[in-house]
Amino acid sequence: MSTKDFIEKDYYKVLGVPKDATEAEIKKAYRKLAREFHPDANKGNVKAEERFKEISEANDVLGDPKKRKEYDEARALFGNGGFRPGPGAGGSFNFDLGDLFGGGAQGGSGGFGGGGGGLGDVFGGLFNRGGAGAGTRTQPRRGQDIESEVTLSFTEAIEGATVPLRMSSQQPCKACSGTGDKNGTPRVCPTCVGTGQVARGSGGGFSLTDPCPDCKGRGLTAENPCDICKGSGRAKSSRTMQVRIPAGVGDGQRIRLRGKGAPGERGGPAGDLYVVVHVGEHPVFGRKGDNLTVTVPVTFAEAALGGEVRVPTLGGPPVTLKLPPGTPNGRTMRARGKGAVRKDGSHGDLLVTVEVSVPRDLSGKARDALEAYREATAGEDPRAELFEAAKGA
Repeated sequence: MSTKDFIEKDYYKVLGVPKDATEAEIKKAYRKLAREFHPDANKGNVKAEERFKEISEANDVLGDPKKRKEYDEARALFGNGGFRPGPGAGGSFNFDLGDLFGGGAQGGSGGFGGGGGGLGDVFGGLFNRGGAGAGTRTQPRRGQDIESEVTLSFTEAIEGATVPLRMSSQQPCKACSGTGDKNGTPRVCPTCVGTGQVARGSGGGFSLTDPCPDCKGRGLTAENPCDICKGSGRAKSSRTMQVRIPAGVGDGQRIRLRGKGAPGERGGPAGDLYVVVHVGEHPVFGRKGDNLTVTVPVTFAEAALGGEVRVPTLGGPPVTLKLPPGTPNGRTMRARGKGAVRKDGSHGDLLVTVEVSVPRDLSGKARDALEAYREATAGEDPRAELFEAAKGA
C-alpha cells in the first residue's frame, strides 16, 4: 500500500460504516461484504474480485485499532481537501511545508516541531518506517502460503474426511540452521544495515521502502554461503499433514487453513494452506448445491394408479415416498433432510425424479392386459392438444 493510497482512500465508505463505527460494527460490515463478493461465490467475476480486495484492504486498516488511529490522524491532516497529489510526474505528492505547518516548520501547538513527532510517527505502523530507532530492527517475516489439491470420493465430500497431504515449501535450511552461512555466522547486511529494506524516492515529500536487493529482505548476508540454500537460509522441504476436509464440500471449492502453510522467519507467523478439492462422481446420486439428486424408475401401473416407492439414500436407510395417481414421467419429489450438510449444520434435501420404465419383454398375460387397455382408451388422443396448438401458432 502506498502512502498516497493510504491517504486518499475512504475505507469507511468502502465498508459502508460511519467514521465513529465500533469495532463490532466494522467486523459485521466486513463479514457481510466479504461473503457477498468472495471469489468463491463469484467465479470469473473480475469486478467482484477487485471489490473483495478493496473490502479486505479496508478491514485490514479499520479492523486494527493502531492502524485505524494512524489512518484517522493522516486523513485529518491531509484528507478532505487538506492535502492532494500535485501535478508532478507519476502522481507524486507536492505540497508547501508552510501551508502544511501553518506558516513554518518550527513546531507549536498541533504541529510536528520540537515536540518530537514527525510524519514517520504518523505512518510508522503501516509502512514499517516509524520514528527514532524504528528502522534498526530486522522485522519478523510471515511464512509463504501453500496451495495443494486433494481428490475425494462423492461420499467423502458429503460426509467429510481426514486425508493425508504431502506438501513442499520453503523452510529454515537444516544444513546451516537457517542462517544461510556455512559456519552459522551471518553478518548484518551493509546495504540495509540489517533492516531488510531500502528507501527510494517517490518524487514528492515521501520516500517508500522496498526489500533490500542484496539480502532479499533478510537483513543478513553470508560470507560463506551455504551449499544447500545458497545463502538464503531457506531450503525446500517436504512434509505430510493430516487435513480434515469438512462435510458438504463441493467440487472445485478452495479451503483455507490458517497457519498451516510455511513457517515464518524470526518469529513471524506461519502462512496459510489452501486446499482445492476435486470430487469424483457417484453411480447413483448427483448434487445440486446442498441437495442430492437421484432418478428412480417406476412402472406404468405405479405412475398411473399411484403407490408407495422405496428410495435409496446416501449412507442411510431407504425412505418411502408416496406416489400420487397420474404421476407424469420426469416429476421431481423431495425427501427433506436427506441431502448434503450445510455450513450451519443442517442438511439439504434429496430430490427424487420419477422415470417411468417401459419393459422390453412382456409376458403373454401382461401383453393381453395392455391390449385390453389400448382398446378401452381407443377414443383418447393424448396428442390432440399438441396439434391444435401447432395450428394456432
